[in-house]
Amino acid sequence: MTHAPEPTETPTAGPAGLPVVRLRPKANARAIRHGFPWVFADELVVDRRTRAIPPGAMAVLEDAERQPLGVVTVNPASKIVARMMDPRADAAIDRDWLAARLSRALALRERLFDAPFYRLVHAESDGLPGTIIDRFGDAAVIQPNAAWADRMIDDLAQALVDVTGVSTVVMNGSGRARGLEGLEDRTEVLRGGLSGPVEVPMNGAIYLADLTGGQKTGLFYDQRPNHAFAARLGRGGRILDVFSHVGGFGLAALAAGAEHATLVDGSAAALELATGGARAMVAADRVATRQGDAFQQMEALGAEGARFDLVVCDPPAFAPAKPALDAGLRAYERVARLAAPLVAPGGYLVLCSCSHAADLTAFRNASARGIGRGGRRMQLVHTGFAGPDHPILPQLAESGYLKSLFFRLGG
Repeated sequence: MTHAPEPTETPTAGPAGLPVVRLRPKANARAIRHGFPWVFADELVVDRRTRAIPPGAMAVLEDAERQPLGVVTVNPASKIVARMMDPRADAAIDRDWLAARLSRALALRERLFDAPFYRLVHAESDGLPGTIIDRFGDAAVIQPNAAWADRMIDDLAQALVDVTGVSTVVMNGSGRARGLEGLEDRTEVLRGGLSGPVEVPMNGAIYLADLTGGQKTGLFYDQRPNHAFAARLGRGGRILDVFSHVGGFGLAALAAGAEHATLVDGSAAALELATGGARAMVAADRVATRQGDAFQQMEALGAEGARFDLVVCDPPAFAPAKPALDAGLRAYERVARLAAPLVAPGGYLVLCSCSHAADLTAFRNASARGIGRGGRRMQLVHTGFAGPDHPILPQLAESGYLKSLFFRLGG
């Protein structure tokens, strides 16, 4: 790729006393003005001054004509070299600024939910790029997946305490996103303490969330509305919850009156938490668990002739990025092919994808192919997405990643 020559003079300080970084002439400054929050490495003039900016530090972003676009956080080690923090070029990104963003996020969640169990911050969609915060009553978990949040983690934790009143704050610094930012894995309790898993009431069920050793923040709030819809379909029936984690769909179905739930997951620790949740609901006698590879377990259930009134498959992201898309769609098709024969005639199959690289049409087509190859006919009765505590930034497709397809199967 041929780029315009780099300018020989770069201003050293912008309106807020910050270093200045500048877009290349061919970069889409209009998209950024209209709300797109990222600048990729090949869109920015990267000279020696830019390379010297510490990962996670702030700078003023200018277009090619040297007009300010706002304050960005810069990470020269990342493909997303700059993330928009504030369109005001004179904004000071400090603890008060963080508290204002958190207060705005909290106001939405308090309007949506009666109890303090929800996603409080959904990264760019809530104006805190690359940062996830989930709340569990008196505790909260921060995932600082961008270098700026890692750099400002103490200010972020204190602002979180000040705004929400939580007494325990956990940093869960692990996962693929941090690796892409050049950040090391690190998990620790920043404020307060924990004596064990936290009970989370949701959709009438009780879940146990391990805030320090579980996947992501310990629980997946994004599926809340889809748990509720599936639970209605499973009333009075037998449920199979594949890739169940801590029992998301299965326990919600039991709370709504399902007769029995079988939970399948590769993690023995997750299944133990699911069983603990069932005990807390006084429903342990209606739960069975199968620990192991989900594909193998579905094949085994098929060989046993098992049939269920509702089968749910909620796998991890098989296509986390575009290079993995083809392989991911084949995996989703295989899930559907193995799951479809396990559904009793007239029963329901729920297939989920959290891969933003696989859009709704591609995922729906892969699912339908798999159901057909599993020998079943289908009706698509509902399409679900993440709950409103996971708002979408319209300019950023990645913020709307979750799809849940609800099929009714014939013979």
